[in-house]
Amino acid sequence: MPPLAPPVHSKCTGIVLAAGAGTRYGKPKALAENGAWLRSAITALRDGGCDPVIVMLGATGPDPSTLELPDDTDWRWVADWATGLAATMRAGLRAAAESGARYVAFFPVDTPDVGGDVVARVLAAARSSQSGLARAVFYNTPGHPVVIENKHWEAISDVAAGDSGAGSYLGGRQDMVCVTCDDLATGTDRDFPGVGAR
Repeated sequence: MPPLAPPVHSKCTGIVLAAGAGTRYGKPKALAENGAWLRSAITALRDGGCDPVIVMLGATGPDPSTLELPDDTDWRWVADWATGLAATMRAGLRAAAESGARYVAFFPVDTPDVGGDVVARVLAAARSSQSGLARAVFYNTPGHPVVIENKHWEAISDVAAGDSGAGSYLGGRQDMVCVTCDDLATGTDRDFPGVGAR
């Protein structure tokens, strides 16, 4: 999947993964806490150095007006979101390519305690690595954001299927830079109302 424009040397597009139905949570997590998680994810990516930040929508429908997105927030509706995370991730990669970015940072909507300081640390690690791959790690557990240089995007799109997202491609690589962020956040993804996460 070649970029549609020459990539800017270090530009990173932030992608908020907010298309899911949130079946365990009871509603789309884009709506959680009256949209506070969604706004927090947008802010974290912006504060961490991503520009633009694009929200990927799905279960909430193609009209973003109910989400009260900040006025200058870009978004895409993923028509085939229900087929799994891979569809949303591929749509995010297309959006990043259209923006002319060299890097993309994937950030799920349900990690509200992860802030811009985590994003900035992981992005810096990706930019300084030969692989162009970095992800946050919390208490020895892989987390988000995941930052990926554009030289990997086509291969990821080719192998992603169902709910695997980029995991099937990234899981077998030895050159992923794991960035410890325990001192900045828990990185916990919230699957159930009023409860922590897995």
